Amino acid sequence: MEAILVDCAQKSLRHFMHSNAIFISQRLCAQFPSETNLQLLAGCYLQSNQAYCAYHILKGTQMAQSRYLFAISCFHMDLLSEAEAALRPADEPGAEVPNGAAGHYLLGLIYRCTDRRKNAIQHFKQALSMDPLMWAAYEELCILGAAEEATVVFGEAAAFCLQKQYLNCSTSPNSHMSPEHSNEVAARPCMSEEASPRQLKQMQSLKDIATYHHGASILGGAAGQPINSSSSNMSYYNTPSPMVAQLSSVAPPPLCRNVLPNGQNLTTLSTDSSPKSTVNSPIQAPRRKFVGEGKLRKISGRLFSDSGPRRSSRLSSDSSVNTNANSTVVSGNGTNNSYKGGSKLNHMAFRTMAIRKGQSWANENIDEAKSYEQEAATFHIGGQVTSGSKVITGTSEILTLLRVLGEGYRLACLYRCQDALDTYLKLPQKHYNTGWVLSQVGKAYFELVDYLEADCAFSRARQITPYSLEGMDIHSTVLYHLKEDMKLSYLAQELISTDRLAPQSWCAMGNCYSLQKDHETALKNFQRAVQLNPRFAYAHTLCGHEYVALEDFENGIKCYHSALRVDSRHYNAWYGLGMLYLRQEKYEFSEHHFHMAYQINPRSSVILSYLGTALHALKRSGEALAIMEKAILEDKKNPLPMYQKASILVSLERIDEALDVLEELKEAQPRESSVYALMGNIYRRRHMHERAMFHYGVALDLKPSITDAAMIKAAVEKLIIPDEFQDEDDS
Repeated sequence: MEAILVDCAQKSLRHFMHSNAIFISQRLCAQFPSETNLQLLAGCYLQSNQAYCAYHILKGTQMAQSRYLFAISCFHMDLLSEAEAALRPADEPGAEVPNGAAGHYLLGLIYRCTDRRKNAIQHFKQALSMDPLMWAAYEELCILGAAEEATVVFGEAAAFCLQKQYLNCSTSPNSHMSPEHSNEVAARPCMSEEASPRQLKQMQSLKDIATYHHGASILGGAAGQPINSSSSNMSYYNTPSPMVAQLSSVAPPPLCRNVLPNGQNLTTLSTDSSPKSTVNSPIQAPRRKFVGEGKLRKISGRLFSDSGPRRSSRLSSDSSVNTNANSTVVSGNGTNNSYKGGSKLNHMAFRTMAIRKGQSWANENIDEAKSYEQEAATFHIGGQVTSGSKVITGTSEILTLLRVLGEGYRLACLYRCQDALDTYLKLPQKHYNTGWVLSQVGKAYFELVDYLEADCAFSRARQITPYSLEGMDIHSTVLYHLKEDMKLSYLAQELISTDRLAPQSWCAMGNCYSLQKDHETALKNFQRAVQLNPRFAYAHTLCGHEYVALEDFENGIKCYHSALRVDSRHYNAWYGLGMLYLRQEKYEFSEHHFHMAYQINPRSSVILSYLGTALHALKRSGEALAIMEKAILEDKKNPLPMYQKASILVSLERIDEALDVLEELKEAQPRESSVYALMGNIYRRRHMHERAMFHYGVALDLKPSITDAAMIKAAVEKLIIPDEFQDEDDS
């Protein structure tokens, strides 16, 4: 009865029938009360988004899986201290974190949410070392700015870990483990140390074999035919692998001897019997001696715009070496080897070789035979039957892909956006043309202030995955800067109809109202986004922008600080604080916050420009000029740093240099009214009134902002009135 109820509940979960799974699990716990059954019931509640039920069910439980599920429920309820205590009990400081890589990842999230960056980085790295395919952990490290290069993270050590996991674990006679035992296995790191040269040599034969008969077992027999480990015609080596023994204190499972699925013996085969073929891979990695193939803002066109950048345990016991005097050892190259011309190896020979060379030559050959056997074996992975060669090439291809994706994402998080774009271009077309990648491309163009290209990338992502909201908050900001009110309104309505409970939808709606200068309604929409996800840093920043637009500086500061509590590397909030203090003429505060934004995003021409402005206001004009020069080099299309440079030169009485800069800027940006207004001011100071009036007139014709227009008209009046007084004196 118990087994039937468990199976029914699990089947209901697989079919997403959560209410039925909960009901059956309740009957199960009533009839057979146990902590294991409580785990199933709690899991049903968690999957149906009822974390509070799982919390009360599991409170006080002691099993590792129970503590993990309890921590998950606490995390969803924002009870971070209880979640941490469940994963790392205070009375057991040396206890393993439950659920291995997943547990370390969850603990890393908890530390990140509680502003313990160093501890968070440590646990994210530990999660990656246990499971190299835990992309989420690498993503978090990138966001924290602490990720290693993807070629290192998804390199040789990761390939060794994955192949060790799939090839060794899958051949275990006890491959169907209980959930508790699976958790114990997962808690052991695969990459606790770098693979030694001998380990690499011993695994080399796997790489060589992988280049033969891709997709089928090279040793004959039906591809995909499983080997029954309990078959009577199969004997086992009892030799533990020295390679695995270095990485784990537990011995590996016994391996099948040189027997094929069809009964053929390995000694009758040689590699010459199979033609060599090349494994096709979408990205060719450099060949190395290892198992796998390679190491498996915002600123608008106007200069005086108010807004800134927006928007595996081993089950067999240790066993001794058991060599058969009549057996033939097969080497990695497929040829029969004998010791000094003989075909028999005894214990004394092994011993002598071990003393002479430090490791048994026969053991090494057995390891190579083991590689062949793993190639010949078939494995059940993810519900599919696959061959050993496919496992090897598959891990290599996966890691090759992750190296490109990971490096692109890492560079983007470091705001090396052009380098990130170049990296993404190395992807195969079928991966490049996916919603996630195109959204990352759009974000990179957004940071480069190339809004047209960003819009194209986001629009293409929307066409491919219209159900995904990835990056749509940034897309709405792109449309805000392009002043595409119709497209922005359509996008906001689409996102709301897709998911009303997503913060991205309400950010898009808020940007739509903000573009219409309805800042109060925009603020309400951004606050709704914050309410839906309080850890959505960008929504806090957008709230800050709207408060500043409403001149509510106190609440604006609070919103920016809330964004920084969520993500201290969210440079937009540092920038917003810098702009706020600049408007309040608190130049020291302004310079500090612009400098913090610059440290996070040192390639932003906009941040550099306003940092220079703050430095100039602090009478540090030399530093300001140097910063402006750097801003110009970062983005030659941005007119702001050139304009600010000219203004600084005018204040230093270097008029001719200022005019040269403005003339160059006028050629590049012929419709910037502020350029003509500044040139008019220079000519007025030089008493060249006709030229001054001409440039003031052009500036007014270009329809500047109301504030700028008032300033220009006031300057014109100062030119006209003195001339009238002079005419009266002459008469």
